[in-house]
Amino acid sequence: MCKEMAFQQRRVVVTGMGAITPLGTGLEESWQALIAGRSGVSHLTKFDATGYDCTIAAEVKGFNAKDYLPEKLLKRLDPFIIFGLVASKLAIEDSCLEITHNNAVRTGVSTGCGLGGLSTIEQYRDVLVQRGPSRISPFFIPMAIPNMASGQISIMFGAKGPNTVLCTACAAGSHAVGEAFKTIQRGAADVMFCGGTESVITPLALSGFAALKALSTRNDEPEKASRPFDQARDGFVIGEGSGMLIIEELEHARKRGARIYAEIIGYGLTADAYHMTAPPDDGEGAARCLQMAIDDAGIAREEVDYINAHGTSTFLGDIGETRAIKSVFGDHAKKLLVSSTKSMTGHLLGGAGGIEAVFCVKTILEGIVPPTINLDNPDPECDLNYVPNKAVKADINIAVSNSFGFGGTNAVLVFKKFKQEI
Repeated sequence: MCKEMAFQQRRVVVTGMGAITPLGTGLEESWQALIAGRSGVSHLTKFDATGYDCTIAAEVKGFNAKDYLPEKLLKRLDPFIIFGLVASKLAIEDSCLEITHNNAVRTGVSTGCGLGGLSTIEQYRDVLVQRGPSRISPFFIPMAIPNMASGQISIMFGAKGPNTVLCTACAAGSHAVGEAFKTIQRGAADVMFCGGTESVITPLALSGFAALKALSTRNDEPEKASRPFDQARDGFVIGEGSGMLIIEELEHARKRGARIYAEIIGYGLTADAYHMTAPPDDGEGAARCLQMAIDDAGIAREEVDYINAHGTSTFLGDIGETRAIKSVFGDHAKKLLVSSTKSMTGHLLGGAGGIEAVFCVKTILEGIVPPTINLDNPDPECDLNYVPNKAVKADINIAVSNSFGFGGTNAVLVFKKFKQEI
């Protein structure tokens, strides 16, 4: 019955992609750095981090927003909105999609972020304390609220369909893609902008994550700080940026002659119901999420070729994810290619799922699996093939993207090489 229902559902394909990452501006620049195994982590430049436990981050570098957006508009936007807007602009240009009066109401937006406009909140808190309430900008609230990335994307491109934001911590970007997929699948839209965006490399965020002992303090070797599954890992590296996709109902894409990159075929979402910041030792919630996504895709677990792991470089997280993969895939787990691109991009928090979805599609398209860099001495508890240090060529038919967030929220996406037949 499940397979029959899946047969009747509308097929959803990826037709456009855009990225702003610590590895580069635009998808191709980011991808080339990724498969070359280059790190986007360096010493902090956004503010003076003297005295902080952590003084490193994966900042977006060499990006000039004025090349993409009007200066007047930029003054009214938090950086997380800017990243999302520009990534969306790149994605829609890549898709060659034209939004018109005829299709605007069937075109929607779904974005994910973790903390919204935190830099704007910090800035205007200082203004309030130092200069008083009369000096708060009328643009403060619209700059800070998490849904404004989705709002500004819809305004800029005239997308009048479903419009939402997912604020599910580090799973937000993947939830946004998954919910957009389901929105099209059930017939509520034909086209969706979807992905994640985040920019919270700020004094408060850095201090907060450091207080949780979640961040790497390998300050003397920034490029080697993010080391998922390695025995010497000591926490994640905070990153920023955005990954956005244009996804469409298959027939809609065919009718306009769109280039189709891949198909989205499965989505899972679960809760650990366990702890605010730590996963259960056995990765039970993540395992159920993986199984849900596989079931939703209507595939056998043996059909999965590659997993883009959540792989944040935290002690408990990497072990829990490894156990989850092994519990779901059994003997097939040893045959899987698994890598964490966060070893190079750092952790984009709510933006991570968007850029990692884009990387999964590129992996399928190019037949190249990105590496997990800095994996020099694997943790004995982490004993899968994590594609250590060097990209490998492989025919990838089905790729999975894992995202897990604070509060025990989990999201898994399944992508497939596009084939005309059902």
